[in-house]
This record gives sequence, structure tokens and C-alpha cells, in this order.
Amino acid sequence: MSDAQIQTTPDGAILFDAGAAAQAAFDPGFFEPARWLAQNSAGAIRGGRGGALFIDAPFGRCVLRHYRRGGMVAGLMGDRYLWTGAERTRGFAEFRLLAALRQRDLPVPAPVAARYRRQGAHYRADLITRRIDGAQTLAELLVERRADEQASARVGSAIARFHAQGAYHADLNAHNVLVNTDAVWLIDFDRGELRAPARDWQLANLARLKRSLLKVGAAREGDAAFERTLWNPLMTAYERGGAT
Repeated sequence: MSDAQIQTTPDGAILFDAGAAAQAAFDPGFFEPARWLAQNSAGAIRGGRGGALFIDAPFGRCVLRHYRRGGMVAGLMGDRYLWTGAERTRGFAEFRLLAALRQRDLPVPAPVAARYRRQGAHYRADLITRRIDGAQTLAELLVERRADEQASARVGSAIARFHAQGAYHADLNAHNVLVNTDAVWLIDFDRGELRAPARDWQLANLARLKRSLLKVGAAREGDAAFERTLWNPLMTAYERGGAT
């Protein structure tokens, strides 16, 4: 990250790349969905916990994501997280991780800004990243029946690159894999981290991805067809990538 700066706010702080945002101070209003929707310059999308917004900001085409809990705890905590320090907030942690992964030349979105707002023992968080243009999720390709052996092999090779660098994705699924003509990208590194490469967590990552593929209907032509045309090409390319 060339110029990451921290800016205090009345109820928290903002971590932002002053070079990418092209400004010395970051407007907290950029984190407010109502601002973009009122200007009719953003398109709402669904996906992940709480969805996201595509925004056309003064500093470029980006994605605004508000962190929300998933699973059973969502009904109790919603979008609140326990405060354990600024650098451990979801937004700051993901911002730092994305910056580190990009320094390793891995295809992830460029982080622009992260914010937390603290209230007592809890906080809420947001993240703005660069939008990856011309990309579709692996889930979308599967639904449109456009995922073939070549696409699967590209995904397998890409994941091998991440794993070789120790990049752990906490929720590797078909919705968090983006494919365009340039590269295969991984997005949504919430709770991700850099680890020592090890076969156990790498295989667990892949097993999670496989469950996701099956959930979105990758085996509609049968298990044998899924293994032959999608999963085996992915794993063959992964193993050739020499992740460990």
C-alpha cells in the first residue's frame, strides 16, 4: 500500500489509501449507501452477508460493503462486532490483508478505504474496494452453463497461487471467485489471513469450494459429469500449480 493513512472520526476511524482516493482526507459520506442511491449513480446487488453496492465514486468504480454477521448469531448481533482494537476490526483487517496480497502479485481487489464506528463494547464496519470490471462469479458461470474444463482449470491454477503464498480464504465459495479475460480473482477476504502453507487447511479450503459448487447446481448433469468436466480439471490444475 503506497499511502495508507488513518483518519479519526467522532465515533471511530477510517483507514484509506490517499493515493488511490486522490485526496488528503476521506469523506465519511462515501460509506453511506443512501448517498449513492440518492444520486442514482450506484446499482444495488445481492450477495454475501448483507450484499454490496457498486458505486461510481470520484476516485473510480468501486464496491461498498457493510459487514454483517451470518449464521445463527446474525439474529442477535446483526451488524455489530465485539471491540478488540482498531487493527482487529473487520474492515481494517481485510484492508491490510488485501494490500499484503497485492504486494505478492495476487489477483484481489485493491482496497480503497475501511471504516469502523464504535459504540461501547461493539463496533460496525465498512469496506470500499476497487471494482473488477468485466468479471462474473463462478456461480454465475455455472448457472449460465458457461463453466467448462478450461474455466475450471483456470480456477484451480489461481487457487494454487494463493495457497502457495499462504493466503487463507475463510469462505472460499463459488460466489467469491470472479473470472474475467485477464485473471481469476478472489474476493471477500473477511476473516482471511496469511498462514504457513499446509496441506490440511488447503484441502479444507478446496472442500468448502466443492460443497459450494454442488450447492449452486454444478452437478445438475450428474456426479460423474461434474467430476469429469469441472472438479477433476480444477484439481489437476491445482496440483500442477504446486500449492505446497
